[in-house]
Amino acid sequence: MSLYETLHKKNIIAKPGFNRWLVPPASIAIHLCIGSVYAWSMFNPALVKVLGVVTSSGDDWSLGQVVWIFSVAIVSLGLAAAYAGKWLEEVGPRMVGFVAACCWGGGFLIGSLGIYLHEIGVQISLSLPMLSSEPIVLRLGLYLLYLGYGVLGGIGLGLGYVSPVSTLIRWFPDRRGMATGMAIMGFGGGAMIAKVSIDSLLAKFYKAPEYLGSLESVQLVTEGGRRFVDIAGNLTEVVIVTTNDIAKMIVPGDIGVYIVGTGSSGAAQTFLFLGIVYFLIMTIAAFSYRVPAEGWKPEGWTPPKDSKKTRLITKNNVHIDQALKTPQFYFLWVVLCFNVSAGIGVIGVAKTMMIEIFQPSLPAIVTAGFAGTYVLMISVFNMVGRIFWASMSDFIGRKPTYFIFFSLGILLYLSIPFTAKAMSINPAVTYLILFYAASMIIFTMYGGGFATIPAYLADIFGTKYVGGIHGRLLTAWSTAGVLGPVAITQLRQSSMDNAINELVQKISPEKFQEIYGSSIENLSLLVQQKTVTISNLMPHMPEGTINPSTTLYNTTMFAMAGLLAIAFICNLLISPVDSKHHMKD
Repeated sequence: MSLYETLHKKNIIAKPGFNRWLVPPASIAIHLCIGSVYAWSMFNPALVKVLGVVTSSGDDWSLGQVVWIFSVAIVSLGLAAAYAGKWLEEVGPRMVGFVAACCWGGGFLIGSLGIYLHEIGVQISLSLPMLSSEPIVLRLGLYLLYLGYGVLGGIGLGLGYVSPVSTLIRWFPDRRGMATGMAIMGFGGGAMIAKVSIDSLLAKFYKAPEYLGSLESVQLVTEGGRRFVDIAGNLTEVVIVTTNDIAKMIVPGDIGVYIVGTGSSGAAQTFLFLGIVYFLIMTIAAFSYRVPAEGWKPEGWTPPKDSKKTRLITKNNVHIDQALKTPQFYFLWVVLCFNVSAGIGVIGVAKTMMIEIFQPSLPAIVTAGFAGTYVLMISVFNMVGRIFWASMSDFIGRKPTYFIFFSLGILLYLSIPFTAKAMSINPAVTYLILFYAASMIIFTMYGGGFATIPAYLADIFGTKYVGGIHGRLLTAWSTAGVLGPVAITQLRQSSMDNAINELVQKISPEKFQEIYGSSIENLSLLVQQKTVTISNLMPHMPEGTINPSTTLYNTTMFAMAGLLAIAFICNLLISPVDSKHHMKD
């Protein structure tokens, strides 16, 4: 039997007496692997310091560039899922799961190569006279990271995500919510395992750059917005670590001057290791899939009778093509898109956000390790929310479940700017606890929204084509993968630029020249080259100056609350599908 035949749906039909509880572990294993995408923010500190290592250098990638890799992965996920949903119905979950393993693992390997090429400075020079008289220099590493992790890895995410959903709904028609909760639970929990793994691997492969000494002992030169030292007649680029940078370092080091390009963030090696491990685990899990025979149902189970709770549950099936013609599909599309948008942007920058809001006020508590634990707890509550809310929806109904998500979520998002402002005025652990609690509740509902939507679709459109319809609906995830990160990065950057300009006004031009070796007229260039930051401006501020980092995300939270308000309205408008869309056979 060929590999294709071994993987095909027709050859993995379960024999009579097969224990249906053997299927969920395979689903959970695959989702644990692909769910590590939610730990992307754990890579951010390393990826924005690949060259500088201890802090960002002028040629290092920006946070905006790195966050967009995560966005590309989510966009690719949704597009792949839209196609894979229908393909899944044809070939079955084993084949889809195996291809997912190849794409997800391979994406990490290509990403590892991209990071390594960035470390050694590989670039491509293109001569395009029509566009520029000067050669256009392209840094190959970043493009490979986008192609590997973003595109290929994102395709693996989409394929791996849909592979178990319709299968488990068919195995558990008596508990649709619980089934989809089990299928997608691992996706929420993947970051929990990944967080520990990524932290350990980055620390293992980390190598500190060459240390030149304290700032006072080194003669610095500023050129083109960057800092250099003269070593044997050659200008060598350096970065400066201040007191405020220590808490952000992957491995704590000394304050002072370090040579750019002489250390390693450990990111390339970590990507390589994870790619191999994910491929092996997902392949083993995919080969464990089985599908029920046509017409199979649990022993002793009968479809539920009509009731108020089940009034949205159809006994008919709707074809994929007809589902796309109903308003219910698009209401659910908006519900998923805006619920995801409100959470996914925060997930992409979770570690950075925790440090920027709370580290200036509570430096002894909010360390890099504490922020990493925050990412871990997001994963825990994301996972718990998936199984809890999905199972709860079996009892209270899908529509009431989403009513809770959006009404409570709006209030919690609006509470975060209040907490941040109060923290900046009067630093206290109480505000950290309130923020922590609010965000954890938000992420239970974020995960619950993902886990409940397949059951919601099965209720509205029937089970026959739910895999394909679910795949098409996941284009909402793709949209959210752009909308959420764009909102949070653009609004954050705007807030940061305004904050830096306000802080600089409190320093005299002479003092600024002394500190940064360049005039205040070159501020935009110095900011661009990461020479001037909020972190290194604060030590020179008058006593009592409030660190503006605490308020960088306030506008974002108001925007997220607005998105949930729109989703709330769409959920209220959902009703049973008109009988004209039902299949006749």
